[in-house]
Amino acid sequence: MDRHTQIREFLTSRRAKITPKQAGLPVYGGGARRVPGLRREEVALLAGVSVDYYTRLERGNARGVSDSVLDNLARALQLDQAERTHLFDLVRAANAAARPRQAVKQQIRPAVQRILDAMAVPAFVRNARHDTLAANQLGRALFSPIMFGQALPVNNARFILLDPRAVDLFPDWEDVAGDTVTTLRWAAGRNPYDKGLTDLVGELSTRSEFFRTRWATHNVRIQCKGRKAFRHPAVGDLALSYESMTIDADAGLTLVAYSAEPATPSEDALRLLASWAATVEGEENMRQPSTT
Repeated sequence: MDRHTQIREFLTSRRAKITPKQAGLPVYGGGARRVPGLRREEVALLAGVSVDYYTRLERGNARGVSDSVLDNLARALQLDQAERTHLFDLVRAANAAARPRQAVKQQIRPAVQRILDAMAVPAFVRNARHDTLAANQLGRALFSPIMFGQALPVNNARFILLDPRAVDLFPDWEDVAGDTVTTLRWAAGRNPYDKGLTDLVGELSTRSEFFRTRWATHNVRIQCKGRKAFRHPAVGDLALSYESMTIDADAGLTLVAYSAEPATPSEDALRLLASWAATVEGEENMRQPSTT
């Protein structure tokens, strides 16, 4: 999508979410308003800019807009940290010369794989497109419907939004799918010239009505931590916390690790998952043809 269009649609969607009462503005007359949320002139007033200036910005013309103006606008629209970052990303991209990047194959360094393998919890490394590039044995087992029998990388977003098995794996599928859309929207703002990401968004838009609907809301999210429920085909229900950690030496890569609360059924299920994974992967290795 055109960068200027993204600015326009993002600002319009955020303006529609804030009522005058939420913004601390008086409402006179008590009659029905013709627009949802704030009017352009109300946003301009709150941000300390002229109506013409804000109108030009909302139409996608971000040339020469300063960081201080964007900060004021973020406060006026009550943007959270993810939304504020996204706004800055969109403006930066709109003001930069187009620099389409040739796709570069991302590699997992042996040291990173060793760290994964040494971890006693399910863990994997992914990029901004939700491609899983590497995982440890427990990570492969936890996501066995997508990873077992598949060569990495595999795309988690494509699985969650297009594969019927995802509804079985995630009891809260709609929340998981919604989070996937919002993190992809945030990544698209950060990486406007990532052809792989653009192609993925195009594919999901074509094949998933859920994705199209949620993408149109322009909601964004930074997924750093949280809790996720699983209904695993081998060990049953698990409720796991996750933490996402960027790998500073490898730009764009994130390590995600899952853990269970001590002395809970989920901790017991993780132990069972480890035994199951060792058995299943051992059988899989035995079926591989010998190279000697």
